[in-house]
Amino acid sequence: MHIDILPIPAFRDNYIWLMHDAHNAVVVDPGDAAPVLRALTERGLTLSDILITHHHADHTGGIAELRQHYPAINVYAPEAENIDGTTVALAGNETIFIASLQLELQVLSLPGHTRGHIGYYGANRLFCGDTLFAAGCGRLFEGTAAQMFASLSHLARLPADTQVFCTHEYTAANLQFAAAVEPGNPAVTARIARVSALRSANRPSLPSTIGEELASNPFLRCDSPEVIKSVYNHTGTRPATPVEVFTALRLWKDTFTA
Repeated sequence: MHIDILPIPAFRDNYIWLMHDAHNAVVVDPGDAAPVLRALTERGLTLSDILITHHHADHTGGIAELRQHYPAINVYAPEAENIDGTTVALAGNETIFIASLQLELQVLSLPGHTRGHIGYYGANRLFCGDTLFAAGCGRLFEGTAAQMFASLSHLARLPADTQVFCTHEYTAANLQFAAAVEPGNPAVTARIARVSALRSANRPSLPSTIGEELASNPFLRCDSPEVIKSVYNHTGTRPATPVEVFTALRLWKDTFTA
């Protein structure tokens, strides 16, 4: 079965991802119902399932209204977080089957951004919410740096051609930080040019791939000599482990201005 994936812009920089065939649709992290309902109506689609990665309102705010329009809908969400409307609570490490699209997805436990954050992986696609961003990663609102590092390391082991569907258009800003951390990385320089062209044409910079992230995302390159050197130059302290590199990078990014 052929499945298309549509990015639905929401708020200032969110993407709500809509997976669909000719008749049925699944939506990922619908923070707002209105643009989802418009997309469904325009394409003559029926919504069968909602996939939620974490509890933040810009990812969950549309659940109630979508359930009013589609009362029998399945709402998959992390069991460790209090999300109204959940019908199937997930801890991670489960496999779910989306019958309407004949799609099997692995549920990944990805704590760090929030305590119970999860992701969905299947058919060479990763929906990772606010854990892995294009050229970046999520802030640590509830979890620890060690948790986020472990979650990112898990994602880094996925096949290199895995498509990465994160939920914010942060790529250009993230690449400015990547260039500050690794000014000698040609993959970063080339990616800045590609993303600039896409955004100038008002096109999404997403999806990326795991391979692209491994080559140009500093948070997945904590063993790179240039990254380690930059962290040392920034902090004045030589990190002893990749987790310490990551911790310093995340703190640096929190206050970074280009």
